[in-house]
Amino acid sequence: MDDSRHIPVIGIDGGGTRCRVALDDGRGRHVVETGSANASTDLAGTVRQVAEGLAALGQAAGWAVDDLVRLPAFVGLAGVTGPAIAEALRAALPLVHARIDDDRPAALRGVLGRRDGALAHCGTGSFFALQAGGGMRIVGGWGSVLGDEASAQWIGRRALAGALDRADGLAAPSPLSDALLSEFGGTAGIVAFAATATPAAFGALAPRVTDRAGQGDALARAVMQAGARHVAETLATLGWTPGRALCLTGGIGPHFAPFLPADMEAAIVPPEGQPLDGALSLARDFAREIAHERD
Repeated sequence: MDDSRHIPVIGIDGGGTRCRVALDDGRGRHVVETGSANASTDLAGTVRQVAEGLAALGQAAGWAVDDLVRLPAFVGLAGVTGPAIAEALRAALPLVHARIDDDRPAALRGVLGRRDGALAHCGTGSFFALQAGGGMRIVGGWGSVLGDEASAQWIGRRALAGALDRADGLAAPSPLSDALLSEFGGTAGIVAFAATATPAAFGALAPRVTDRAGQGDALARAVMQAGARHVAETLATLGWTPGRALCLTGGIGPHFAPFLPADMEAAIVPPEGQPLDGALSLARDFAREIAHERD
């Protein structure tokens, strides 16, 4: 009989906005929240946020920190781009038994649970993932310079580029292109904005695109159709097949639904849970592996 489900575990989900640290003792859950945790941009700060979270979790759950750090833990943090950063975290964190990865596996497990299916996460950035037969395959998430197609910042950039095309007479003007050219002071203003804009600044334009697309604006619909093509092609390449669950998450992801192929739109299901749920589920898997190794 597998008793690993009764072993207390730690789940950690951290990103640019917050870091959440949770204990599941088999009877209930305790959760605390600290600040930003991105291992690539601020490794020392990320270690500090996790350590502060463990201390706060010990107080909230009535556990000594020395006991907490000996529990099986899944640590999913933004900015874990490869083994070197994972090993640096492993050396710096006080956790004795930790599986360290980026934040995408926890997001995938969180939205799908243990079901086979796919995830298209399109927020300020983007990534795509498939869970099947107990395995995961995850692609994307490489940032605005090298990737993040179909993300909010990508949509904002495509809308501005489309406005420039229309100023050049390469396509018929639309209400969105006219509004963007007016707001930024013409083509020169759009180019000046784009030269220094952050991904968040580009992404701030995305809600206007999704709204206009719903109103039939030609430019907005072209941008959303291009994003949906990327979503559909990527998921198909990953191995998604009709009938498998599909979750669209992030501020932009759900807006692609009406632009996807009919079989994909029909497969869309609401998320089963959150990334922290996924981190705890993966911690439970890790605890099971440890228990089997000891048998």
